[in-house]
Amino acid sequence: MSIAIISDIHGNLPALEAVVADITARGITDVLNLGDHVSGPLWPRETAALLMRYDWPSIAGNHDRMVVHDAVETLGPSDRFAREQLTPAQHAWLAALPATATLPATACLPLGMYLCHGIPTDDRIYLLETPDGGRLRLAAPEQVAKRLGTITHPFIVCGHSHIARAGQNGSSLIVNPGSVGLPAYTHTGTHAHVSETGSPLARYAIVDWATTGYPRLEFVALDYDIASAAARAGANGRPDWVVALQTGYADREGRF
Repeated sequence: MSIAIISDIHGNLPALEAVVADITARGITDVLNLGDHVSGPLWPRETAALLMRYDWPSIAGNHDRMVVHDAVETLGPSDRFAREQLTPAQHAWLAALPATATLPATACLPLGMYLCHGIPTDDRIYLLETPDGGRLRLAAPEQVAKRLGTITHPFIVCGHSHIARAGQNGSSLIVNPGSVGLPAYTHTGTHAHVSETGSPLARYAIVDWATTGYPRLEFVALDYDIASAAARAGANGRPDWVVALQTGYADREGRF
């Protein structure tokens, strides 16, 4: 009766492997994946290969969309690195992922589930957070309701902010499992801000209906081989990622 929810792996293979090992040790076989799979200076090709092997229900994140659809000359360094590393088969797999999905009710999902990366209509907009003063704060209830629009599904999952949290909109429960592979980043441009967890741990969430008619949520934070991920980022010329991976705080130079 349990299901695991992962998001925002960003090519961090050792973090993903630690999460998969923990999920497996708990006897959980159902996993949902909310996107941003490969973008970053780490292991995009190897991460895609692992995800394709498991073939979990998955949607695309904003960086997945940019990696496969945007012109190379417009890509940031994280997306460009991933684009250059992916095989043609992996590129096609990523391009075929839907932006959102609705899952029917099952034994593991008595309420079914609505999946989106950002908000239902835009993978670049946070659902449960709002940039404010250079940081992310919890969005006001009316902001969340406006972003959901006509989506009133009783169980909604999202990613994008990399911050693990649960929220409510009317009768809808909203869950963000946090980021498997990138605990902090700097967003530049309009409404520049940082997202920080303050910890380098890999994160995911578990939903369980085994004991009650209402889902029990567990947010999991795991240690993994952080040193190897940081070393990989450094070797690929990304000191900003080294800071984020080692500390869970963003590099203010904003090279994400």
